[in-house]
Amino acid sequence: MNGAESLVRTLVAGDVDVCFTNPGTSEMHFVAALDRIEGMRCVLGLFEGVVTGSADGYYRMAGKPASTLLHLGPGLANGLANLHNAKKAHSGIVNIVGQHATYHIEYNAPLTSDIEGIARPMSAWVRTSPDAKSVARDGAAAIAAARSSPGQIATLILPADTAWNEADGIAQVPADSQRVSYSTQAVEEAARVLKSGEQTLLLITGKALTEEGLKLASQIAGKTGCKVMGQTYNPRMARGRGRFSIDRIPYVIEQALPILKDFKHIILIETADPVAFFAYPNKPSLLKPPGCEVHRMVEAGENSVAALHALADALGAKVADIKPQQLADLNKPTGALTHATIAQAIACAIPENAIVVDESITTGRGFFPPTAAAAPHDWLQNMGGSIGFSTPVATGAAVACPDRKVICMVGDGSAMYTLQSLWTQAREKLDVTTIVFANRTYQILKGEFTGVEAGEPGRKALDMLNLDNPNLDWVALAKGMGVEGVSVKTADDFNKALADSVKHKGPRLIEVVM
Repeated sequence: MNGAESLVRTLVAGDVDVCFTNPGTSEMHFVAALDRIEGMRCVLGLFEGVVTGSADGYYRMAGKPASTLLHLGPGLANGLANLHNAKKAHSGIVNIVGQHATYHIEYNAPLTSDIEGIARPMSAWVRTSPDAKSVARDGAAAIAAARSSPGQIATLILPADTAWNEADGIAQVPADSQRVSYSTQAVEEAARVLKSGEQTLLLITGKALTEEGLKLASQIAGKTGCKVMGQTYNPRMARGRGRFSIDRIPYVIEQALPILKDFKHIILIETADPVAFFAYPNKPSLLKPPGCEVHRMVEAGENSVAALHALADALGAKVADIKPQQLADLNKPTGALTHATIAQAIACAIPENAIVVDESITTGRGFFPPTAAAAPHDWLQNMGGSIGFSTPVATGAAVACPDRKVICMVGDGSAMYTLQSLWTQAREKLDVTTIVFANRTYQILKGEFTGVEAGEPGRKALDMLNLDNPNLDWVALAKGMGVEGVSVKTADDFNKALADSVKHKGPRLIEVVM
């Protein structure tokens, strides 16, 4: 077998059985190997940001890495924004990036670039295979790096001649490295703080936001009176009826500071100190109040659920300590489309076991209270802030969970970054409903313009913040990608469009004109 075949066989043997692809000339032997070898599902994306974002969504829902196939340095560069988001979410991904044949690089052909240099900022592991006999071993090492705890991005660069030359065979993936489950001393310190009676915030993310983790957090809150919150954005959160509903730290500094001002202690579980998303004149970067002590109980990648079990035991917190929560009543809205009626319609429509991918930004800031009463579901958010995240992540989540409805909520500006996701959803017949909030402006940037005290936007500034002249026609754009679409302007029409999309499998788009 050649190097490409040895790599594909190693990937499949290492349980990496999905490849999100956008190949070029240098990767044709890898493409041929994918064609010949059973066991690898290949999903084509028409832009590399769709490829990398899909791999992020796949990992979040499958709990294991997929691979990507990217063309040389420019192909990798096109995918970097969503690799940035994946890195912040601790998503494990195996990137396979083609390179010129080793003997061709010296001639500085047009596509020659420093691929390792491009890869390193977003990758925890980078390697270029020097020859065909190294490819399988390098691939196995990449898999091991990607599926570590926390997950990492591993980038393997494959020169064309290492793909077509003769190789030895497949390589065994090294056993997962053993990591400390959690620190007993950190749990003891957290228990001491919670027993003190001083106002304490339990700030959580990661695996602590699973249904089991949230249940343990609710026991601890019921026993001690502490507050439990999530960080502003989270990779995945279990939500809906029967699950402990928590608030998140608001994005807007003026909203976050009053919420946090009285806490004497913050206990961190897989998260970092609460900080502002950006720097603003005359506003703090750190959101914790002066004198508040921060205690790290669980690092990212440690076993936060086991640590919460230990903390509950140390406190004597039991299921009987859980305090009942009052959730919002769910009634289908009527009349005009407002942020409130949109949230209520979505909350009523979310089906059992759905996956909600949220890039609604300004429109969706008030969605959390009503959707806490929706049917049980998982909620995925943008961890890195690079927009164009949601439609690819929804695509990857649907590949990972074909039996679950995926609802993608996105602003019209963000959706234009990775519009090609709709084509992949149509080709793969993925069960994704994309809701585009068409306010025809970068609404968040108008708020940021004020927030950084840049003055009043003039004509040229507004031209850079508005998406009109011409308006985007989302039904036509969806149709061009092979996806059925509908535009709604009232809450009643939105209810109907949501019900239709939930009832029928396959990709659909709803344009919400605001």
